[in-house]
Amino acid sequence: MTRAVILLAFAAVLVAGCSSTEPTYADDVAFLRRHVDVVELVGDEGNRVAVVPAYQGRVMTSAVDARKGHGFGWINRRLIASGERLKHMNPFGGEDRFWLGPEGGQFGLYFAPDAPFDFAHWQTPAAIDTDRYEVVDKSITHVSFRHRAVLRNRANTTLVIRIDRTIRLLDRAAVARLLGVSIGGLAAVGFTSDNHLTNAGRDAWTKERGAPSIWILGMYRHSPRTVVVIPYVAGDESALGPVVNADYFGPVPDDRLVVGDATVFFRADGNHRSKIGLSPRRAKSFLGSWDAQRGTLTIVHYDEPPGDPPYVNSMWTLQDAPFAGDVVNSYNDGPPDGGEAPLGPFYELETSSPAALLLEGRSITHRHTTIHLEGDRATLDRVARTVLGVSLDTIENALP
Repeated sequence: MTRAVILLAFAAVLVAGCSSTEPTYADDVAFLRRHVDVVELVGDEGNRVAVVPAYQGRVMTSAVDARKGHGFGWINRRLIASGERLKHMNPFGGEDRFWLGPEGGQFGLYFAPDAPFDFAHWQTPAAIDTDRYEVVDKSITHVSFRHRAVLRNRANTTLVIRIDRTIRLLDRAAVARLLGVSIGGLAAVGFTSDNHLTNAGRDAWTKERGAPSIWILGMYRHSPRTVVVIPYVAGDESALGPVVNADYFGPVPDDRLVVGDATVFFRADGNHRSKIGLSPRRAKSFLGSWDAQRGTLTIVHYDEPPGDPPYVNSMWTLQDAPFAGDVVNSYNDGPPDGGEAPLGPFYELETSSPAALLLEGRSITHRHTTIHLEGDRATLDRVARTVLGVSLDTIENALP
């Protein structure tokens, strides 16, 4: 979640009131169908994934059991129902949405040439905000999209892009293979977004003129007992840099962020606006969260590229190191300074591709997978230990 999106919480139209009764997945899909077309991917055991072409082919929500279960994605019902389109950005929600980086910096895609880095001059490109993506192929378990656009970054570089995106529902065997552990007895839903970004113009994308990156963000329903868990590569800071960047919105209080020997724990309760990030030298290919109130273990995986590629920096300033950004981020929503209502609230798990330093006609790919598991605690604990390296008890007791 970016700094600018938080400012949108000041607009009353975006305040999504909290209901004492949580909508089910079926409620969410019925609501969406009243306003937009929905492509629903259907599994064999009641698992479902709801995708909206009008919102850039984003996964809005999913369920392990569509017949009676809740959905996992946060949906901005107030904004969608209003039919309004906001000037700077339209946060419709959704647990897998396609974005592009960098946001700020000298090569930022959200600022006109030489524009100051402030909210009045910040503008999300229509290609990742309001454009509808064309459906080019679909079946009961996948849907593929394509979109072309022309962007201009703050350095006045024109970028002609083609986006190809496929959402694919995973079966249980594929989920277990990815996790490397049996999920027998658990209710599960898993889906992968395969995202391809192509240089469709005639000029190369370079470090001197700027290059975009693929940025996938998931907005999830929070609870008072949700904790984000991010394993990291241990080692000396002189070689690997800091473990975590926690200065996006100012320092994160100690009771909300704990850096263990090999794991970062981050409170995601929707009560304090904060964001963290890990560099590619620190991040591993898995991250996740444990919602102890709902009994939901969420796992996110991304395909790590080989070597030590550059990652774009999205900070709102002219940068000394524009290609030294984060690969993994997590955001917790909460009331902005001054006591205004929060945007959601919700929390996010995010991953990014390296900078797309591409010649004409070349592409970069970023695969982002989301898995939700519910059921027997002992089995969930085994999955958490195998994939995230910690037990559920450790997660629940990690933060003061």
